[in-house]
Amino acid sequence: MTKFTDLGLAEPLLKALAAEGYETPTPIQAQAIPHILQGRDLLGAAQTGTGKTAAFSLPMLHRLLAKPRQMPARSVRALILSPTRELSAQIEASIRTYARYTSLKSTVIFGGVPVGKQIRALGEKVDILVATPGRLLDLVDQRAVSLREIEFLVLDEADQMLDLGFIHALRRIATLIPKERHTLLFSATMPKPIREIASAYLTDPVEVAVAPVATTAEKIDQRVIFTEAHDKPALLAKTLNVPELERAIVFTRTKHGADKVVRQLGASGIEAAAIHGNKSQSQRERALGAFRNGSLRILVATDIAARGIDVDGISHVVNFDLPNVPETYVHRIGRTARAGASGLAIAFCTPEERGDLAAIEKLTKVAITPIGAVPYWDGRTPKKPPQNQRGGGRGQQQNGSGRGVPGRPQGQQARPQGQQQPRGGKPEQGGQRNQPANGGQRQERHERPRHPERAPRPEQAAQRKDGVSAKEGLGGVAFLQQRTQQPRTNGARRRAR
Repeated sequence: MTKFTDLGLAEPLLKALAAEGYETPTPIQAQAIPHILQGRDLLGAAQTGTGKTAAFSLPMLHRLLAKPRQMPARSVRALILSPTRELSAQIEASIRTYARYTSLKSTVIFGGVPVGKQIRALGEKVDILVATPGRLLDLVDQRAVSLREIEFLVLDEADQMLDLGFIHALRRIATLIPKERHTLLFSATMPKPIREIASAYLTDPVEVAVAPVATTAEKIDQRVIFTEAHDKPALLAKTLNVPELERAIVFTRTKHGADKVVRQLGASGIEAAAIHGNKSQSQRERALGAFRNGSLRILVATDIAARGIDVDGISHVVNFDLPNVPETYVHRIGRTARAGASGLAIAFCTPEERGDLAAIEKLTKVAITPIGAVPYWDGRTPKKPPQNQRGGGRGQQQNGSGRGVPGRPQGQQARPQGQQQPRGGKPEQGGQRNQPANGGQRQERHERPRHPERAPRPEQAAQRKDGVSAKEGLGGVAFLQQRTQQPRTNGARRRAR
């Protein structure tokens, strides 16, 4: 079995690895490190949590130590790009750990924090810079950092950077760094756009893949529970209230959804914190710090924060909302079963999410084990039922007449297109106030009809008014029944005014 001492790394790096208790490299490390030491560009595909950070940082540090240089002011030798703040901070912390017995210095820059401190840090000696693309370009524009002396370029989690829309930033960064450089690209998934970027950035790269593209860790027990959307909060509280749970991450699709889940868990007596893009950096760091030290057991997160959560002992991952992108599911559940441990991934699936579940199973080639009954699915994703739509719903016409709107011909619209409905859903009174500008192709419901012989009786007009108010204002038959039992004094009230 290969050990780190067999890879030819510099002695200060081996000393740092021994201090951390690392002896045996992971498969991605054992395959990637020799090629990078030889100076080859590399395209690496590996599951999340398999040690990609050490796979590129250790040989990069070795080569920088082998060729020391005197750098101009505000210049760096190596640039590592990552998609999120948390991941950037995690990478830089790992590099500091591996370089503790060397003279190499590193720093990290990302958005969401004051820029002054980062500018001051770049004014000192910096060999390795870890950055998110957006903040890096901001500092380049301010001339706080120069990329003209770059020797190493590393793109970590490149697929996520594409998902977040960083492609234009990456293209600009590529024009600011030397063409003669050593480029490494790592990604947990390898879709077609990633290969297109690799062909543009890498020169004769070596491809290293320790697992098939978009596969999940073998030690993750994947389960799915079929449920309805309104039952998810109670189901989540029941799922998290188990004695074997150590730490759990709950993934939602939106920031608002994450905050809502935290409130719902709090109402059930379960303490949780949310981490997403709308939180300040200090809030995110406090939540993640409490989650790491064990004082907080439940963390609710969105996908943008998923890549930077590298915490040991995560026993459960819950997909409260299934992701629209199947590859995102791989990254989510990769938060558990890290470094050879086992974990449980549970997904909640509503009828509207059956298509997302099928896409995930097709990508990962894994049939997720269901918990409980499996409802029949015909392969089509149902649409959400329309709510409060004009001319539809429970007040639609039946057998040539509407419920609560007697005598309206079938297919006739309730209101001309483009005409505004008065506030409160009640018809506008006063005859011609909302008359269309095209000469009045259709009369208002309460104005005098053009044909006297077809004029409705007063009681029919009152009944029509009540029916329209209930149907268009609240859209409910129960409310209509309640209104029809009350004395109709609206006309008397108008006369009294």
